[in-house]
Order: sequence, then structure tokens, then C-alpha cells
Amino acid sequence: MGWASDLRAASGLLRKALDNRRAVQQVRRRLAANPHPTGRYQVAVYFADGAVNMYQMRQWYKPLAELAETWPVVVLSRVATGARALVEESGLPVAFVPTVRDLERYVATQDIRVVLYVNQNTRNFQMFRYGRRWHVFINHGESDKMYMTTNQFKAYDYALIAGDAARERLSRVLWDYDLDTRAIPIGRPQADHYSGALPYTPDDRTVVLYAPTWEGDRPSALYGSIVSHGEALAATLLASPRHRLIYRPHPRSGVVDAQYGAANARIIAAIAAANAADPAAQHVFDDGPDLGWQLASADVAIVDISAMVYDRLAADRPLMITRPAHPAALVDTHGYLSACDWLDADAAADVIAQTDRVLDDPEAISRLAYWVEHYFGDTSPGAPTARFHAAIHGLMDEWETWNARVPDEGEDEAELDADA
Repeated sequence: MGWASDLRAASGLLRKALDNRRAVQQVRRRLAANPHPTGRYQVAVYFADGAVNMYQMRQWYKPLAELAETWPVVVLSRVATGARALVEESGLPVAFVPTVRDLERYVATQDIRVVLYVNQNTRNFQMFRYGRRWHVFINHGESDKMYMTTNQFKAYDYALIAGDAARERLSRVLWDYDLDTRAIPIGRPQADHYSGALPYTPDDRTVVLYAPTWEGDRPSALYGSIVSHGEALAATLLASPRHRLIYRPHPRSGVVDAQYGAANARIIAAIAAANAADPAAQHVFDDGPDLGWQLASADVAIVDISAMVYDRLAADRPLMITRPAHPAALVDTHGYLSACDWLDADAAADVIAQTDRVLDDPEAISRLAYWVEHYFGDTSPGAPTARFHAAIHGLMDEWETWNARVPDEGEDEAELDADA
């Protein structure tokens, strides 16, 4: 069967290459119709990924659009499929810069002072070459994953973090890192911009959001619960006349483990079957780009160890965390996960009793309030956005100070000439 596997792999690579070629043509055609004015943009968001990781950018669309009202923002996109999605979805100006030479030429036309990064793509290093700008890690979510304490934080001039929990997490791991100077707490500005309309008509059903992460690609990160918890809890909720399930799996579910992908497909099929049997149930399979209405509308959320834990915390609403079934999965027990409400795999079929307890237990409600403040500070409407804008304002002021102090000797232009 080796030849069949090789044939499928070759076919997949060919489809990917053809899609990338189409994306290049589409993006260049769209951008050529609206050229960017010289010297316009002061904030750049650097994104070196394709469409598969667009979830990392989508949550920033609205905060960045509001920021652009004060400081013009452009997205520097390195991959054609990502650029195509950004052009179609984001509403933000996009520069398609697939090669280092493209990147250099574009940067030379703009007044970019702050560069924001939503992930740790290795190609970020190609942008770090530029001095006279602040390189700022803003991440694509808050969590207690090991990713959140990587030594790569030191590569950036600054990091915009959520709050006290992030500061404590970094202080435990990073040596000789000046947290007071380089880590700036802003909360969760995305929570001020929840998007999307409800795909169901509210009624007296208890709405449960189940948002599992993908299966992971190494033992320490095997947090995904679709196989261990998902089918059992979904079956219970779909059979209940007083519950509505919103199922939002990670877009990468099944990319590594076919068994995980198959379980995901069975849950999706079960939702369709339940709605066909009882249209009033209005269960939801959600794979749309909007993230917000799910967090705000669900009475209780069940999530894996992932950024979704903290997206839900920022919404200040009840939640449960699936306990990883794989013994090698690393769990940070210093923060919220030391006091959260766990859902074990052997209790997944008893999910109704478990969620009822979380919704009604005064102790659980009080505990949640403490951890919301610890992770995000003031979550009142508008407060995180105000801190985000204040952080950028401070960086712009600091740029002015350094720009006046150190003369510009044209380093960028010299490198462009050398590499041309």
C-alpha cells in the first residue's frame, strides 16, 4: 500500500501548489488595483503563515481596525494563501511580500515604527533585522501552555501580555528578562469586539459551548479531547431536550491523527442528525471565522487546555476544562489550572450533572471571578482596548525619543542595496 500513500501525498502537494499559484495571482491582481501611498503606515502586523493559521489573525481584525483610526496599520503577509484570506476578510490594508527582497522594498516605502507579531514563526527572524523600530509580540491568545513561556519572548523588544498571571508565568521561566520594562499588560482587547450573530433563536435551553483544540504534534502538547471526551459529551447533550450544543473544533483537528479527524467528523454528523430529528434543538456546528458570539452567549463552556480557556475567562462566564487523557501532556498547575473545574474523560457522559454544578455552585462562581481579574485585570467594556491603545501610544512616544537621540544613517537602505 506504500505506492497508494505516496500517490495521495503527491496529489496533495500538487493541489497545494496549484492553490498557492492561484492565490498569488488573485492577491497581486487585487492589490494592484489599490496601491498603498508612500509613508502612510506606522504600525505593521507581520504574518508569515498561510490560510491554515488564519485563526491567529482573525481575532485581531477589529482591535487593529480601531487602532488604525489613530495609527495607520498594514499587514505584511508572506504567504499567498494567508494574504488572500487577509485581503478577503480583514478589512485591513495588506502588503504581499513573499520574498525578502519584496519585504525590503515595501518597508523602504513606509514609516513603520512598531511591528506586531501574532505567533513565533521562524520567518519572523527575517523582519527582526530592522532596527529603528519596536518589534512587539502580541500573540494570538492567552494560555498556560508551554508556548507562553518560550525563551523566544526575548527576541522581541516588548511583549503585550494579558495581566498578572502572564507576568508570573514568565517570571518563573525566563532568566534575566526585565518584565517591568518589556512586558506590558493590556488585558484582552478582543473581548471588546465580539463578532458574529447568533445562529439560533434563544429559548430556555441551556447552551453549552464545546470548543476542543487539535490533537497536538508531540506528547507534551496532547491536549485535544475529541476522542477521549468529545463523542461521549456530545451524545449526552444532543440527546437532552433542555440543552443546546455549540461545537467549535480547532481548524487543525485531524491534521496529524486520522482517528481524531474521524471522531470530529462523527460529532459533526451527529449534530446534523439531531437537528433533523428535532429542528427546535438548533444545535450548532461552528467553523466560521467569527469568534465572540460563542463566548458571550453560551451558559457554560467546555474547552481543552488552549487559548480558548482564557478567551472564555475574559468573557467572565462559567467554564470547565477537559483533563488531558494522555499522561505525557504537560499541565501548568501554577495558574488557573490549579483551581479550575476539570472534566475527566470518565465523567464526560455525565456532562449534564457536571455543568449544572458549575452553573449553580457559589464557590465555583466566586473562584471564577478571582481568576478573571488575575488574568485580565479590568474586563469592563472598553477597558482592555484603552490599555492596548495606551501601550501603542507609549511605544510611539518612545520611538520619537530614540529617533531624535540616534541619527538615522540609512542602515536599511544599505542592506537593501547589498541584497538586491
